[in-house]
Amino acid sequence: MESIPSDINTVAATDGGLHFLTPEAWKALLSPYSHIVLVANSEAVDFERLRSELPETALYVFFNNVYKVLDEPFAGHAVLVARSGVMGANIVHRREAADVLRFFAGDDFMGVVNLRVSPEENFSEESRFNGARARHLDLTQMIGDLYPTGKIATSGFALALWLAELQLPGKILLAGFSAKRSEKWKVFDVHDWTFEQIFLRLFARMGTISMMGGVDTSPYAALAKRFPQVPPIEIAMTAAEVLSERLHNANSQIDRLMSVTKSIRAVEGFFRRFKPKTRKQRFLEKSKE
Repeated sequence: MESIPSDINTVAATDGGLHFLTPEAWKALLSPYSHIVLVANSEAVDFERLRSELPETALYVFFNNVYKVLDEPFAGHAVLVARSGVMGANIVHRREAADVLRFFAGDDFMGVVNLRVSPEENFSEESRFNGARARHLDLTQMIGDLYPTGKIATSGFALALWLAELQLPGKILLAGFSAKRSEKWKVFDVHDWTFEQIFLRLFARMGTISMMGGVDTSPYAALAKRFPQVPPIEIAMTAAEVLSERLHNANSQIDRLMSVTKSIRAVEGFFRRFKPKTRKQRFLEKSKE
């Protein structure tokens, strides 16, 4: 594999410990890899299958709290995406940088990409990442007009879209992007999981990306094979009709649960008023002064 080119002469801006690359510099940095593998923090990730099927020239992209998917230091080409929040990179202000970065070492570790997707999010300086090299990536403009209002894009979705637009020679592979809550890890309601799954699966069917784990094939593909005389739009409309009825039935049960648990939620709300404020809440209050 060829050596990765230096980005010293292709930095768009360097200000106060923040390092931004031009699209050309990013493309030069990532082009030597045969595969760019985005690894979701999900139990759907099958590392044994990934490492057995992919060559050593693959770059693995991890996100934030990698201990959700890694039990030991990772051996291979890797980069860590650190998502920003209002107080800077989440792993920085939560003092988790050292715990996360211990999973990466050696020349195969490209460093940290501090990612910003929403205007309310702020970057952390390179010096805050426990000695690791850090680059900064601002995708607020790219995501702003695309994503549903009132929701915030996940790091994986934003990065997949950005990588696709870079038009790299290597293949983009999403591993474990199931958007399903498990007994161990939850999914956050601030993201529009339905929109992201529709978008990513359309990308996959266009051949722009590939997906492994959770959504290898469409469960409705068998319907088209069984009923070749039925137009695809009719199959889609029939599936939407059934799903709409099931959603209506589920909402009825949810309304019933909300009624039954009303008193429990009232007690919980009362005691929540006595819960100490978090550092984030104190930071936001201070910033408004």
